[in-house]
Amino acid sequence: MAEVRPFNGVRYNQNIIQDVGAVICPPHDVIPPQMQDELYHRSEYNFVRVEFGRELPQDTPGDNRYTRAVKTMTNWLRDGVLKPDEMPAIYLHDYQFIRQGRTYKRRVIIVRVRLEEWSKKIIFPHEGTLSRSKNDRLNILWSCQANTSPVLAMYQDPMKVISGILEKESGKKPAIKTRGIGSDTHTVWVINHPDAVKQICTALQTKPLYIADGHHRYESALMYKREREAQAPSTGEEGYNFIMMTLVEFDDSGLLILPPHRLVRGLKKPALRGLKDGLPVFFEIEELPLDAGDLWQQVDRRLTGGLEKVRLGLFGLATDRLYILKPKNPAAVNELMPAFHTDIYKKLDVCLVDHIILEKLLGMALEGEQAATLDYRYDKQDAVASVRDGEYQLAILLNPVKAEAIKAIADAGDRMPRKSTYFFPKEPAGLVFNRLV
Repeated sequence: MAEVRPFNGVRYNQNIIQDVGAVICPPHDVIPPQMQDELYHRSEYNFVRVEFGRELPQDTPGDNRYTRAVKTMTNWLRDGVLKPDEMPAIYLHDYQFIRQGRTYKRRVIIVRVRLEEWSKKIIFPHEGTLSRSKNDRLNILWSCQANTSPVLAMYQDPMKVISGILEKESGKKPAIKTRGIGSDTHTVWVINHPDAVKQICTALQTKPLYIADGHHRYESALMYKREREAQAPSTGEEGYNFIMMTLVEFDDSGLLILPPHRLVRGLKKPALRGLKDGLPVFFEIEELPLDAGDLWQQVDRRLTGGLEKVRLGLFGLATDRLYILKPKNPAAVNELMPAFHTDIYKKLDVCLVDHIILEKLLGMALEGEQAATLDYRYDKQDAVASVRDGEYQLAILLNPVKAEAIKAIADAGDRMPRKSTYFFPKEPAGLVFNRLV
């Protein structure tokens, strides 16, 4: 199964950078321009300059955000701002955060994992990817020769062997304890005792890993590995044969999977009429008044999804009510699903939304230019508010995909549509990273 190793992680030198929270950043795929500017101003050493630097109008093939990233990283290593650990280690990270007034803690370990082709069924994907994002991460790999942010993957530990080791290690003095963005806190322990490292790696070597977040990073690393092997024979021990991963237990209480609710704009009136006429063919429809005092409690009670029970929410066809949709014609639904997908795939609410509502009833293409008319929100009320404010025409509310559904899809060799899951919060970049040289 998966080959997990310790590595000589590169971290900020806390003799120079006292506030590590000021220099870490989210991963590249959740840094909008305004946040990018804020991170640049937060510290001259913020890791955003490496992870996802600014694009400038005067960029050239010889001077661009990728060349600036490697120059920044090189200078920080030279000046001691960044410092590699002397001993290979596994990094234990407790991430405490608040979501809707509730405090959570996610416990993960950051390790180096041997890259495996999907066909080997050692590391499993669950979601499709976009070429643009893969090309961006491939450019970072070629320029920096480093994994600047980790892939998040899940594992099972039913006998709690690994969690027992980690609990013992967390009783020691942490190497990093810092506040992140907002009220988030990060605590990191460096596990470098050979016995503890061996116990963790041995326990994981019998387990498959299921990618939760970071499919683009993983596939980019595979592409980079193939390109390097095409240049020269590989011994299997070169750094590019491995990737930095954050591993989390499937049933970790801080593993939150949010639903990416769909938002749609740019629709013509005939498309909206066609949607209204077509919905009754596939769904039973219940209407909830938007001014009901307990609207969101009612919505939560009805949107109790899963592999066997699907409910969707829809807002935008009327200004004063929200529709709850329940599939009523499985045969008609199956007929419109891509034939090569599994039965598990066809029962997921995100697949009904993409294939039945967006593609069939609205006639939308989910690839290419028309995909730009789609956006996503991770809070139901925020999604509906975006339609009420006129920013979008439709909000389609989904249930979060359960971790067991992700495993089932992956085990079946299938993949969910893109933007089916959102693991919250994203693991930060800059706490520790993995050099491939």
